[in-house]
Amino acid sequence: MSANRTIQRPLRGAPTRENRKRVIWALVLAAVILLLAYSLWIEPFRIEVVHTSVLGNVATPLRIAQLSDLHTHGIGIRERRMLDILDDEKPDVIVITGDSLAGYGGTYNNVQDVLQQMHAPLGVWVVRGNYENWKPIQHEHSFYAGAGAHLLLNSGTLLRNDVWLGGVDDPYTGKASLEGALTGTPPGIYTILLFHSPAYFERVAGKVDLALAGHTHGGQVRPPFLPPLFLPKGCWPYVAGWYDAKGTNSKLYVNRGMGTSVLPIRFNSRPEVTIITIEPAAKPPASSAAAP
Repeated sequence: MSANRTIQRPLRGAPTRENRKRVIWALVLAAVILLLAYSLWIEPFRIEVVHTSVLGNVATPLRIAQLSDLHTHGIGIRERRMLDILDDEKPDVIVITGDSLAGYGGTYNNVQDVLQQMHAPLGVWVVRGNYENWKPIQHEHSFYAGAGAHLLLNSGTLLRNDVWLGGVDDPYTGKASLEGALTGTPPGIYTILLFHSPAYFERVAGKVDLALAGHTHGGQVRPPFLPPLFLPKGCWPYVAGWYDAKGTNSKLYVNRGMGTSVLPIRFNSRPEVTIITIEPAAKPPASSAAAP
C-alpha cells in the first residue's frame, strides 16, 4: 500500500516565493528611479546658503559671498536662484574660485551673461580653474572687465584698508605664484587668498589668514557614511567646509560649487552659496562703545 501524501497548495491570494521576489525587485527598481530623478532634477537646483563666520584682524565686519564651479551654460533656473540669493544677502564682495566655464558646450559668452548680473560694493573677483586653463581665452583681463568682474591671476589688491585679496592661477593645470598674489601686501594686514584646487592650501598655510577654494563639488555624489566616490586631482583630503592648518592661524573654506561636471547629477552634495563674515577679533570696550 502506498502512503497517503497530502499535497499542500498555496492559499488563493497568498504570496509565493516567486511573487515576493518580484515585489522586492519592483521596489528596488522604483527606489533607483526615484533616486536618479532626485539626483538629476531636484538636488542640482536645491542651492544651500551656508552662513559662517571667522575672526580676523579687521576693523569692521566684511561679508563675503563665495561661489565656485559655476559650470554655467547661461542664465537658467539655477543661475536665477543664485542671483536672487546674492541680491537678498547683499554681500560686500563676491568671489568666484574657478571653473565658471562649463564643458560640453559651455562658452565664455555664457559666463559673461552671468557675471554681468552680479553686483557688490567691493566688486566681483575671479580666479582661473582647470576649465579656464583647458580652454583659454585671449585678452582675458579685458573679458572679465567687460563682464563687470576682476581677474586675479597671481596678483592681489587692497580690497579695503584692512584687507588684502589675492588670487593665483589653478595650481594643478596652470602656474600658481603665491609671491605674485601677495606682492604689495602691507604688513600686518588681513590676507585672503583665492585658488581653485584646495590641496594648494598645504603650500600657503601660515602665509595667509583665509584661503578660499572649490574644485571638489563636495564630491558631487556622496553615498551616506562613505567618502566621495571620485574627487579630481588637487583635492584630497579637502572635500567641503572648514579646515585648519596645525601650527598656524590659517583657515581654508572649500565651497561645494554651483554646477556639475562629467554627469549632470548631485547626491548628498547640494550646490552652495557661502556667506562668510569676517568679524573683528578685538571689539572696543563696552564703555567706549556706549559713549555718546
